[in-house]
Amino acid sequence: MVGLGNPGADYAETRHNAGFWLCERLARELGVGLGRESRFNAFAGQARAPGNNGVWLLLPQTFMNRSGQSVQALTQFYRIQPAEMLVVHDELDLPPGQMRLKFGGGLGGHNGLKDITAHLGTQDYWRLRVGIGHPGDRNEVANYVLKPPRREEREEIDAALDRALLSWPLLAKAEFNAATQKINTTPAPAKKETP
Repeated sequence: MVGLGNPGADYAETRHNAGFWLCERLARELGVGLGRESRFNAFAGQARAPGNNGVWLLLPQTFMNRSGQSVQALTQFYRIQPAEMLVVHDELDLPPGQMRLKFGGGLGGHNGLKDITAHLGTQDYWRLRVGIGHPGDRNEVANYVLKPPRREEREEIDAALDRALLSWPLLAKAEFNAATQKINTTPAPAKKETP
C-alpha cells in the first residue's frame, strides 16, 4: 500500500498529501511504526494481515513526480507484483468526501501515477482515489494541490479516510472486489432541515 505525497513539513497539510494521510492513519490504528528505509528512499513499515505475510505501507520521500523510484525499489526487493499493489492518491475529479477504488486505467495527469507507471512499465495496479475537488480552472491546479484544503473540505476528506479504514480488513486480504463495493458506495449527504 503506497501513500503518495510530498515530503517535509511544508507539504504535510496540503491536498496533494491525501495518500500520506490515509497511510499514516492506518499505521497509527494498527500500531505500525513507519521508519526511514534508505534503500527505498521512503518511510515504510509492515502490517501483519490475516492470511498472508503482511502488508507493506510505503510513503516515498522523493517528491511526488519521482514516487516511482521508491515503489520500484520496494516491489523489486520483495518481489511484489504491480497487481498486488494499492496506490492511494489525491484525485481532482472527485469532490472532497468521495473515493473510488479501481484497477488500472488512465493516469488523469497525476505526476505520481505517471512516474510509478513509468518505473513499473504497467498501469495495471490498484488505486484508491481520494477526492480533493477541483479549483475550476486548470491553470490553478498546481497551486491548488499544494495548498491545505478549507476546513469543511478537510472534514469531508477525513470522513472519507475513516470509511476507507473500515475497509482495511478486505484490502489486507486482497478482497478488492468486496472493498470496491464498500468504498465506492458514497453515503448520501445529510439532509438540511427546512424551517
